[in-house]
Amino acid sequence: MPEQTEVDQRTTTARTVPISARLRRVALLDWIRFALLVAGLLCVATGLLPRAEAASNMRRIAPLLLFLGSVIVLAQLARRARVFDVIAHRVAILGRGNYAALFVLCVLFATATTTLLNLDTTAVLLTPVMLALAGPARITPLPLAMTTLWLANTASLLLPVSNLTNLLAANRVGLDGVGFAARMWAPQLASVLMTMLALWIWYWRRRRRGADRYVPPQPVRAADARERVLMCVTAGACLLFVVAIPLVGDSIGLAAAAAALLAIAAFAVLDRRVLRWSLIPWQLLIFVVGLFLVVPTLSRFGLSTLMHTLIGDDPGVSGALRAAAAGTGLSNIANNLPAYTAGEAVIPTGNRNQLLALLIGTNVGSVVTPWASLATLLCLEFCRIHGVRVPMRRFLATGLALAVLATAAAVGALLITG
Repeated sequence: MPEQTEVDQRTTTARTVPISARLRRVALLDWIRFALLVAGLLCVATGLLPRAEAASNMRRIAPLLLFLGSVIVLAQLARRARVFDVIAHRVAILGRGNYAALFVLCVLFATATTTLLNLDTTAVLLTPVMLALAGPARITPLPLAMTTLWLANTASLLLPVSNLTNLLAANRVGLDGVGFAARMWAPQLASVLMTMLALWIWYWRRRRRGADRYVPPQPVRAADARERVLMCVTAGACLLFVVAIPLVGDSIGLAAAAAALLAIAAFAVLDRRVLRWSLIPWQLLIFVVGLFLVVPTLSRFGLSTLMHTLIGDDPGVSGALRAAAAGTGLSNIANNLPAYTAGEAVIPTGNRNQLLALLIGTNVGSVVTPWASLATLLCLEFCRIHGVRVPMRRFLATGLALAVLATAAAVGALLITG
């Protein structure tokens, strides 16, 4: 079984590679995450950030960490069970060689994954699956890569689970999953439509993709009964989690954990070798912890003053546009998560539209620079691994245009429907 062989090979490699060599292979991004966590702990130890405030921040993000860890474990096991491969191949088969049909189906697939399972799932799991699909179907890989890369960000507005920033914003404005979706469906629709327009013009049309038709691939089928059971149980766990989203309210982390445990139980019985500590996204978790220690410290020493100057406290149209612009700008200078947390700290509690406009700026506008969001970094890393060249000038120029157009459209939709 190919999946099993891959696990065995990695296990053998891990045992034979010296520890020093493994440390040298740790990615630069991982060292940055470690450094951020250490910096955050030093802020608390030295008193730059009061311990009471640090403890309050940790209590606030504890449910978010449970959700993030659980949903990524669930998604990784779904990939191991080939759930995403099945869907991706079915999408390509449904397109019947027609690029326009494939484009719409890929947009729907990436949007659904981002919306229901969170943007990091799209980045970590959907990107390599879509890129792997390019070979058998003879599809130019760059349009597929940019579809997942952009929609991982611009389609992350609808539900609290779609993005970590959404969970923070929903908590701040006191909206459950249904209430949040009722408020954000129009901005999500506007953002996705603008992304579709940009993708078609700059990456999918005939002149860009270089082919009239593609070759529909063969469907993915389970090799044996064991693989079929794993596929069905893991897909069922994902479906149960999706169904639970509008029902569980603030307990979304517990729902994600329950779904992940169901998938873990299936693998524990049928393919235990897949279960290893590396499934837990520790890099992402320590990044979030470090961030929520460092950013509040910076806010105490001038960042809040800067953000207040940029955003202001106008609850009307001007305040919303300023918040969105500040969120977009700071996201592409630093990263969208610290941009949101820094902006949230200076927006008055009653300015809901201004806070949600800031959220739009940090989610939708973070498509210009490679480091603007973690999802973008991950997508670009998978492109590198698969040998897919992303022209950086084109990436920056088209990303800037999309950030301006999609953010403006989404904020406009927010204000009109509000």
